Amino acid sequence: MKSIMLIGLGRFGKHIAMKLRELNHQVMAVDHKEERVQEILPYVTNAQIGDSTNEDFLRSLGVDNYDVCIVAIGDDFQSSLETTSLLKELGARRVVSRAATDVQEKFLLRNGADEVVYPEKQLARWTAIRCSADHILDYIEIDKEHAIFEVSIPRAWLGKTVGQVDIRKKYGINILAVKTGQKLNAFITSDTPLSEEKTLMVMGKYKDLQKCFKI
Repeated sequence: MKSIMLIGLGRFGKHIAMKLRELNHQVMAVDHKEERVQEILPYVTNAQIGDSTNEDFLRSLGVDNYDVCIVAIGDDFQSSLETTSLLKELGARRVVSRAATDVQEKFLLRNGADEVVYPEKQLARWTAIRCSADHILDYIEIDKEHAIFEVSIPRAWLGKTVGQVDIRKKYGINILAVKTGQKLNAFITSDTPLSEEKTLMVMGKYKDLQKCFKI
């Protein structure tokens, strides 16, 4: 369980709060609009109405006591930038800020953000990859070169074993797990059979994954 300060309770911030609650983290939610704070109360540990660009207000919240401070402000970049900078000045351990453009991402990183999330860009990448091939069910970006894909098993592999397809040797791709419905089996051996009702969790370089699965 982590203690998290979430600043900005628009649609993006609200979804973060709801997921953090599901994951059983302690969340302090902050926004300057009272109606947003009232709406988020069922999903957070505590909430405050206030201006996150006000140094005295932020200091009163004890930002250095939180494991992570998330700046989810999406409608006012100047406030997002000032809040990010102030959090770092006040001793925040880790600051994760939202960007809406490449320029915003650069400014946030230069002004205190330890990490920047860019929802529109990340969702666009996910949608392009997911929709460009029928057998790509999901993916997680690790960095600019590597990813984890959930893929349906190619027809040519059906009836074979993990050892027989040997994609690690051929493509440098690791099979992390085999899924059957919602059941995940991470204990993979060369004798693990591949059948139509299963999907694979695979990890490797984008170029190798594209070549192997014809993306």
